[in-house]
Amino acid sequence: MQVSVENTGSIGRKMTISLPASDIEDKIKQRLANLSKTVKLPGFRPGKVPKSVVEGRFGDQVMQEVAGEMIESSFRDALMKEEILPAGGPSIEPKAITRGQDLEYVASFDVYPEIPKTSISSTTIEKPIVEVTDADIEQTLENMRQRQVEYKATEEPAKTDDRVTMDFVGTIEGEIFQGSDAKDFQLVLGSSNLLPDFEDGLQGKKKGEEFTLGVTFPETYPAEEVAGKAAEFKINVKQVEQPELPTIDADFAKAMGVEDGDLDRLRGEVRQNLTRELQDRVRSHTRNEVMQALLIDNDFELPSQLVEEEISRMVQSMQAELKRQGLGDKMPEIDRSRHEEEARKRVSLGLIMQDIMKKNKMTADEARVRTRVENIAQSYEQPDQFVQWYMDDKDRLTQLQSMILEEQIVEKLLEDATVTDKSMSFQEFMNPKPMAEEIDA
Repeated sequence: MQVSVENTGSIGRKMTISLPASDIEDKIKQRLANLSKTVKLPGFRPGKVPKSVVEGRFGDQVMQEVAGEMIESSFRDALMKEEILPAGGPSIEPKAITRGQDLEYVASFDVYPEIPKTSISSTTIEKPIVEVTDADIEQTLENMRQRQVEYKATEEPAKTDDRVTMDFVGTIEGEIFQGSDAKDFQLVLGSSNLLPDFEDGLQGKKKGEEFTLGVTFPETYPAEEVAGKAAEFKINVKQVEQPELPTIDADFAKAMGVEDGDLDRLRGEVRQNLTRELQDRVRSHTRNEVMQALLIDNDFELPSQLVEEEISRMVQSMQAELKRQGLGDKMPEIDRSRHEEEARKRVSLGLIMQDIMKKNKMTADEARVRTRVENIAQSYEQPDQFVQWYMDDKDRLTQLQSMILEEQIVEKLLEDATVTDKSMSFQEFMNPKPMAEEIDA
């Protein structure tokens, strides 16, 4: 076997491999000899088919099979000989497959790129310092209370926080437009689920009232056919209901899963849950900061096949989610190009993290893995059974090991970075303002 390698770019390689005709012929003859012992043809007894007949009937097919197998095996051998690790499978172009002649083919592929920088020593990472306070616990209890709201019918005029049930139909220049009518539609005033003009027009209305309301759709409205246009809605208020909230007492605690109704125990459980959620969010925030720093410091060519494979995974995940939602029969054609930027980002980070892991010979800390499983188990009724179930599932455990290993890599990178603390309230950190609001402020 003769092998030559040509660089076609920073990561592109073109490997030309030539296989002796004698090696190929030996395998063809051996394959035909074995075939003559088992093949069944009309007019011949099993195992008695002349080699010339077998050759004439199956020679070309066997030659193609042998050539394919030898290309596959010789490519692997050539990679080992040249000490090359390809990033994805090759594109194979046989120059010729002719019996009695050397088999020569060209394999084009990418190799893994050199990672320019595997340190963030020149980067400043901002680490949030956040604590769960008593006020955060009370706010969470209030949020839980709000989710337990019940509504009671009233003859009073509708006001903010009341729930209005109505029928309506909308027209633009006298014509009904798509999505403009509904029956028994329920809206909580102040929820901002409909246009502000629509919600404002319901303020002060009573059960049984019928009226016409003028609404102007904003220029930026998602439905282009109505954006910027004036519409009229005929509305029939069928019911107005006032909210009734439960009292935070023993009965409320029982409804939240505390069997003895102890409010202190409920507050303790809320604190644990908020602390666990906070820790997860801080880890995620720090990870994102580190990953962004790695991306900024590294600019290298990506193996095209790895990018395509990542796009395929993203598309498959989206398709699976649509099927889960029962939309499989209405599945639109997914534009792969829309996922390329994110796919390239994921592949870049994957290659960088893999390089760091190999250079530092890092593996997931198994004690840390088990501790994480035990922490997750605390939110289940039978923690011990959950831990056993989790640890027995290799796929699930592998995913967690990968996550823990990533956390360890992030922590190692932070050792060389400049880390500054930023004190923040729980609410500020967990519910950050959108960028537009920060600019306005």
